[in-house]
Order: sequence, then C-alpha cells, then structure tokens
Amino acid sequence: MTDTYEVVVLGGGAAGLSAALVLGRARRRTLVVDAGEPRNAPSAHLQGFLSRDGMPPAEFLAVGREEIARYGVELVRDRAVGATGDDGFSVTLASGRTVRARQLVVATGLKDELPPVPGVAERFGRDVLHCPYCHGWEVRDQAFGVLATTPMSVHQALMVTQWSKDVTLFLHRVEETELTDDDLRRLAAAGVRVVAGEVAGLRIEDDRLTGVRLGDGSMHDREALFVAPRPVPQNDLFLALGAEMTETPFGTYPVIDERGLTTVPGLWAAGNASGFAEQVVNAASRGYRAGAAINGELLFADLDAAVGV
Repeated sequence: MTDTYEVVVLGGGAAGLSAALVLGRARRRTLVVDAGEPRNAPSAHLQGFLSRDGMPPAEFLAVGREEIARYGVELVRDRAVGATGDDGFSVTLASGRTVRARQLVVATGLKDELPPVPGVAERFGRDVLHCPYCHGWEVRDQAFGVLATTPMSVHQALMVTQWSKDVTLFLHRVEETELTDDDLRRLAAAGVRVVAGEVAGLRIEDDRLTGVRLGDGSMHDREALFVAPRPVPQNDLFLALGAEMTETPFGTYPVIDERGLTTVPGLWAAGNASGFAEQVVNAASRGYRAGAAINGELLFADLDAAVGV
C-alpha cells in the first residue's frame, strides 16, 4: 500500500513534532513516522526549555502529539527502513507500508553509546549523567566524578566545576601523558583531582550512586558521575539518498544550510540528525525552521508550475 503526502517527517521527537506542527498549521498533508525511541528517554525531566523546564520528556512528547493532531497531521508508530528519491521521495516502513512525499524531513536523532563500565548504563539519566546544562543544577554541590573516554573529557571535567567544586577526573583508559600541559594547568587551577587507573564499576547503595571503584580495588566516594557517550548518528537514510556528509569529532552528519536543507533537494535534517549538540529547545527550533522553509518551497514550486516557469 502506498500513500502520498506533501511532507513525511521521520522521527517524532522535539524536532520532528515541531516541524509537523508548523506544516499542519500551514495546511500541508503531513505524516510523522515515529519509532518511539527518544534520546532523552532515560531522563526524568528535561531542562532549559523556557516554560517547559522540569517537564518529563514523555509528557512533553505526549503534549506535542496532541497538538499536531489538532491540525490533521497523521502519526504512525513505525520505522523507516529505506528510502529512494526519484521524483519526490518513497519511504519504506518496517511494517511493509510505503509512503511517498514531495519533501522529506529526517529527524531520527542519534543513539548514545555508553562506555562498557558495569553500572553505567543502568544509572544513565539518574546519577550517571552526560550534560551539566541538562542535569547540573539537580546535582549541584555534590561530589562529582568524570569518567574519561578520550582526552577531550578534560573539557567536561572543567565544565562541571561550575556546578560543584568537588570534582574528580577518572582517567580510566586515558593515559596521563595524553593530556596537554594546558590541560593539566587548567585542571589544577579548577581544583579537579586527577586519578589514574581503569574504572571497574560503581558502588550503589539504597538505589543511589555512592562511589566509583577502580580495577585495583580502591574506592572513591562520589555522588554523581559524568560521562561522554559516543554519539552514533542515525544517518542511514541520508547516505541512501546521496546527501553530502561531513565528518566531525562527534560522528558523521549531513551538510545542511541554515534552514536544515541537505545537498539533496527536498531532503531536510532537523534535531540531532543534523548535529550532536541539539538540546530539546534547539531541536524544536530546528524543526520549526525546517517546517516553515518547506512550506515556502512547496508554495513557490506550485506557483511556478502554474505559470509554466
């Protein structure tokens, strides 16, 4: 079965829903395909979104789905498994359904690949955290640990000192010789303790983090642990459709203009599908911008066709 829409949005997070809201209000026949796997699902609350600060992510998405439905936007729980771009776009869904669209928004986000330290995945979003802007206030003035995954983790350790002056950087599998002289000077100036040795696990008591255990058996009392997951962009569809990509230290992302348009006409990227550092409020903004730009593209394409341009 094939259905045709003016716009298909792949991904029902903040970016996808925001784009769909704009398009629905512009009276565009729009479909949102959502696999139901938001990046921030482990978090109890989202932060830093004016008027939505502290709202549970699931509640935020539920409100968004209700809003787009008011404007006739369809939403299906499904997953895109393939796409072609001949005369518009044809998207194959995991259910076997095929949908066509004049314009396609990919807002499928990314996945966080956590370091394989026992306890880290189970506590992620609770007291194992990745973003001080998302979680720093909630754990302010506690004893922080930072689990180094690369020498760039020094930056994370320095950043979190804004929320606590009790910070320990666990080098884990990073050698101290990999840190620059500037790194060491800044860590010392910020009062960050540097501990060599591989982290073997976490100490959990009464369902809360109380310590970080090294491979040599030594224990360091900590109440919150910051990690830097490896971002894995969901970029298969961009590759399949021939979009130009760019390598970054945080993964491979499509080349886009200021509106989110890729190098493939009619193919748009929004949210974490367009870059690593899009917080919820930024992702929603990206989606809004793409939705408004798409409406303009469709409007003028139809006008030009009507006058034979």
